[in-house]
Amino acid sequence: MRLCAVTGSRADWGLLRPVLSLLRTSSIDVCIVATGSHLSARFGNTATYIEQDGFDIDGCVPLDLEQDDILGVSTAMAQAVSGIAKALSELRPDLLLILGDRYEIFAAAQAALIARVPIAHIAGGDVSEGAYDDAIRHAITKLSHLHFTTNAQARQRVRQLGEPDERVFDTGSPGIDAIRETSQWTREALEERLDFSLRRQNLAITFHPTTLDSAEPAMQIAPLLNALAELSKDIGLIFTGANADDGGRTINRAIESFAATHENACYAVSLGQAGYHSLVAQADMVVGNSSSGLYEAPSLGTPTLDIGIRQQGRLRGPSVHHAHNNSDAIHEGIKALLRQPLKDFTNPYGDGRASQRIVDILLTIDDPAKLLIKHFVDISG
Repeated sequence: MRLCAVTGSRADWGLLRPVLSLLRTSSIDVCIVATGSHLSARFGNTATYIEQDGFDIDGCVPLDLEQDDILGVSTAMAQAVSGIAKALSELRPDLLLILGDRYEIFAAAQAALIARVPIAHIAGGDVSEGAYDDAIRHAITKLSHLHFTTNAQARQRVRQLGEPDERVFDTGSPGIDAIRETSQWTREALEERLDFSLRRQNLAITFHPTTLDSAEPAMQIAPLLNALAELSKDIGLIFTGANADDGGRTINRAIESFAATHENACYAVSLGQAGYHSLVAQADMVVGNSSSGLYEAPSLGTPTLDIGIRQQGRLRGPSVHHAHNNSDAIHEGIKALLRQPLKDFTNPYGDGRASQRIVDILLTIDDPAKLLIKHFVDISG
């Protein structure tokens, strides 16, 4: 069986990598298509991380990400459908493996549907009510044929969407596997990569556009920056870049401007998985609205202050606290978590063995083409 994995960003690659590493030692032939922000200098050319991890890239689908308004994102999504369709035609895989809820991944699912390539999807059934990723995730579920969910609640939601029980598996998140498998950097190595001296206390900060918020991106990020400006200068503020959603460039410009005028702040477009995990592990808190604060930070022993509505509805452990997106709430939330360090870092997204479960299930497939036809399961009551 030939399996093709499509990856569109540093985020989904970090979660796919442990699965693909195991698949390479199996009887399954693996090929990789890179697209989206992986191929953009503005987002750090993160396709190099794929190669640094020892993988070959079998197909590249560059997208025009220079315009990050609504029209620009829609145009990029159309380019992704066309480009990935061409890649699938050339690579001729028996199965497509995708993860998450980005528009590039939605494009890959659409292309595979028409090409009659069955789809295995990781992380369906989750909820993030403040972003259009939520609708994309559920749409990908209906286009897919095998489902690997990160928790039991998500598995039930996928079943509620009519997917057959025998095709929906609660495996946990492979992101936790990646934490177990990745060597973390020392404090000195992290400081060298950041070109920044960490303080006694430090915050790891990532803020993405909240795409269903009526407020403009500049107004979405403003309360966080105002709250951070009120903190002691002895607290280090380490920002990573926003994703390629509409408004991401506006948010990154605001962050760059803030970092340039605050000596206790720095901005890294992308640190790679090892660097990001190292930052989170050494930080006193994760702040922002990235799913990594809910998925991965608990397993790194770091509390999270989740801001606003982007991750609203997503399952969260006891180390994840929430603040409304206004300056006072954010400021108070940060101070409260710094004053009272948490001790319970139970992670509801699994035990770090998701990848092996996923691979074991994939190895049971004798004829992927038989997955193409599926019946809708009505759930009564």
